[in-house]
Amino acid sequence: MWAADPPLKTLLMLDFEIIDHTGDEASVRAQIARLDLISKQLRKEFQERQFYALVDRAPIQPLIDQQRSRFDLHECNGCELDLAKAAHADRVLTAWVQKVSNLILNLNIEIKDAGTGETVLLKSVDIRGNTDQTWTRGISYMVRGMADKQQGNR
Repeated sequence: MWAADPPLKTLLMLDFEIIDHTGDEASVRAQIARLDLISKQLRKEFQERQFYALVDRAPIQPLIDQQRSRFDLHECNGCELDLAKAAHADRVLTAWVQKVSNLILNLNIEIKDAGTGETVLLKSVDIRGNTDQTWTRGISYMVRGMADKQQGNR
């Protein structure tokens, strides 16, 4: 007899943010669009692979927007945990793109336990090229790696 899979933990997934100290003003609009693109892609791939049960952000979106206007959520000294608690989520995912140059970028996600603040998963993927295709391929690669290593529902 097989043991049943444990129930999926709930996850508040926050959108990607960017760290860009390159001073490249010409690509800002494209980067904002790409952040939205990969945020949606990550959400879709997590749902399809049933890594977590994603919580609806709509009820706390004003709180998310308020915090985002003051801080980068991936380094806000615990505000992401407060957001997860407000959403009644077991876990919270923060995500950011670090732009080293127009050629070198890295995509990062961190999942924390909302109750303890402990990091339960930290993933990073380096990409070469600042295009829609390289960003979306980076997300697909990250998610495939998580599936291969059975890193969902931590």
